Amino acid sequence: MGTKPKFALLMLLAVLGIAAGGGTAHADGAPAGTDVQVAQTLGARELTVIIRRVDVTPSPLRVDVVTHRGSPPGTLHLTVAADGVPSARTDVTLGAEPGVYAGNLQVDKPGPWELSLSDGTGPAATIPFIVPARVVPPWEKATYGGFVAAGAFLLLALVVGVKARRTAFALVPAGGAVAAIAVAVTGALLSASTPPPPAPGSQLDPTYDNVTDPYANTQLSTVDYSRPPVNLAAHAEPGGLELNLTDGATGRPVDDLLIHDNALVHLVLVSPSGRMSHLHPVRVGPGDYRVRVTDPETGTYAVAAELVRRGGGVQLVRSTVDLTGTGAPAPEPPGAGPRTVDGTSVDLTVTPGTPTTITAHFKTQDLQPWLGMLGHLIIAGPITGPVGESAAKAPTWAHVHAMIPPVAGQLDRPDETVAAYGPDVSFTYTFAAPGRYRIWLQAERGYRVLTIPAVVDVPTTGAGR
Repeated sequence: MGTKPKFALLMLLAVLGIAAGGGTAHADGAPAGTDVQVAQTLGARELTVIIRRVDVTPSPLRVDVVTHRGSPPGTLHLTVAADGVPSARTDVTLGAEPGVYAGNLQVDKPGPWELSLSDGTGPAATIPFIVPARVVPPWEKATYGGFVAAGAFLLLALVVGVKARRTAFALVPAGGAVAAIAVAVTGALLSASTPPPPAPGSQLDPTYDNVTDPYANTQLSTVDYSRPPVNLAAHAEPGGLELNLTDGATGRPVDDLLIHDNALVHLVLVSPSGRMSHLHPVRVGPGDYRVRVTDPETGTYAVAAELVRRGGGVQLVRSTVDLTGTGAPAPEPPGAGPRTVDGTSVDLTVTPGTPTTITAHFKTQDLQPWLGMLGHLIIAGPITGPVGESAAKAPTWAHVHAMIPPVAGQLDRPDETVAAYGPDVSFTYTFAAPGRYRIWLQAERGYRVLTIPAVVDVPTTGAGR
């Protein structure tokens, strides 16, 4: 065997070694997905539904349902469907004690799916989620394809060099091998600077094609960042509310909401006397959400819905609704100071300034995350009349968060099974104008969401102006 054929053989072995053992080609691995946590006010139950991540298909799908204190026992019927076709069903029996109750289903392909939950007494809730696909990025295709082509060309060069009368003929496939290696190395080098494709669900519409090949739709025209605001219409119905969400431009039902802070819609209701309810309506159809209102007062309620549209960002829409009921009015809450809420002692302090610091000291370190946060603070004001009507028209309506302390190496946010936080839950906020404000601070302990109402009087010197 001549020198050139030997050299070609050595190059073939070297290239095959690089292709088999190189780690660079695996820099962009298969999408792993994340757990999906969605709060749902399903009938009389306030639930947190956790859809555990799925990495490959077909695969079991675990669904954990977290119940809260006071949630009645019963049976939930769970169904998963793709393209509107149900593929698996199971029942989850909820006990009298709050906690986590699990169900197991099955998914058999990547793409958009829906989880349906029903307790048999009202409309079922449907939660959209995505089962990821193993996507091979273009640079990885170029790298592997280049190395495979280089191996084929070098093998051809070796055969030509051995069998041809003129070894110069081997230079042609050898040149192809060099070009293929150049493509493979270039793809590997560019991999670190290649941006990821738009994420199906959050940026791209969650279609099967976008999930399985998101690189095919990377044009900016596929992501609409100018979607108009949502119009909200709230209607009273027996036992609760019907919410209709429509596009501000077309009037069509809005069905592109994203899960934001563990919910599709965060609905805040403020009763005529100032009782606040933080609810999470269930989706029963495109732009159609329902929620139960327990023991309402008679009068005008403030209605505020916080949501996120794909390509539209966070939106807050407000309205009013008149309800009729026999609920007793809530007394006017105190200002700062100690109090007991549902058996838990808490001391509320308000440190005026620009910004103002509001802290709830719980004297315990067993608080649980709720909606992905350590605490929530709703602010409305200035209040100048009946609380419900005044809050609906108030110039200030804010939803402030106390974040969960980060943990190094922890990718997913801790769920409600982690009771390891406290004793202080603090918020900072700059009041834009003086006046009397209503605030409602929320935190979770013992699977019970504690709501702490208070009055804050902001003097002229304490306003941020």
